[in-house]
Amino acid sequence: MSIEIDVLNGDASWPRAEPLMQAVWPADVVEKLSWGHVKWAHADLRVLIDAPEDAAQPGLACQGLACHVGIFFRDATWDGRKVHIGGVGGVSTRPDCRGRGYASLALNAAIRTMRDHEAVRFAMLFCEPHNEAFYEARGWHPFKGEVYAEQPEGRVRFEAMAPFVFDFTRKPRDGIIDLCGLPW
Repeated sequence: MSIEIDVLNGDASWPRAEPLMQAVWPADVVEKLSWGHVKWAHADLRVLIDAPEDAAQPGLACQGLACHVGIFFRDATWDGRKVHIGGVGGVSTRPDCRGRGYASLALNAAIRTMRDHEAVRFAMLFCEPHNEAFYEARGWHPFKGEVYAEQPEGRVRFEAMAPFVFDFTRKPRDGIIDLCGLPW
């Protein structure tokens, strides 16, 4: 069984990713979540994983686009100093395709892609409490400082979800990170 992993331009690949995102995060569900009001950035790149044709199991369809991870690049600040960071957002796996390692594969592909951009000093993502152990098991660390981001009402302290970082050449654990734009 071979798994297709594509890393594509964010805007150009949105039509392919959008049905998966809407299936995993329907608008009526999102509006009830603590982060349902947040205005999010558009991904610069997208990791897309198609389920192999022979992956379908009786009772579980799992065919077509199975998993998505958005990749973001941003000039931000950490404790007032400019730093180029990578971001991971929109991690989504169709319910009928979960438990097969697709999210781990997509995260690994995102990390490799960010590492290829030599200027990226660390990566950041935001997650809900029930996903924290998943990310920690994959090398992500809680960021205990403050995070600021842009929203339609202006610059706000971003507290909708817990921030996590992945170390490249920098290892932030606290301080103040300003995303200098929308969160992801």
